[in-house]
Amino acid sequence: MRIGELAQRTGTTPKAIRLYESRGLLGTVARAGSYRHYGKADVARVLLIRRAQALGFRLSELDGLPHIDTAAGWDRMAQLVAGRRAAVAQELARLAALDAQLAALEAELHTCDTLAVPVTPEACAAPSALALAMAPPAHNPAQFAANTTAGATGFGHP
Repeated sequence: MRIGELAQRTGTTPKAIRLYESRGLLGTVARAGSYRHYGKADVARVLLIRRAQALGFRLSELDGLPHIDTAAGWDRMAQLVAGRRAAVAQELARLAALDAQLAALEAELHTCDTLAVPVTPEACAAPSALALAMAPPAHNPAQFAANTTAGATGFGHP
């Protein structure tokens, strides 16, 4: 098949196929005069390149692709996939931590909304800070002295 048919079968363009060939990703392509001729293996290889790109691989990372039908080629591609999976796992961990932070912020906002607390950094900073703000005032010796001289005990009794 010619380059146009290969492009049509793989959902790409002749220009992209020429790029893959120039980068050595298709191996040696048969020619008849000035025309390139591709086979079923080339279709599979272009589909693999497109799938790898869709998964985030750059063309420069796919150097082992022309030799994928060898043990060394399979090993090279397996290493690439393992590296990509490790990067994805690291990104998932980062996103999980971000999600936990967003959930904590959302909980704080819902708590402030439920309690009708004015939105201030102190009021919604954390649930424990909010609980302290809502608790009765702690015993203050100066206030106790003022209350005692006025006839109160400081504990709500005259």
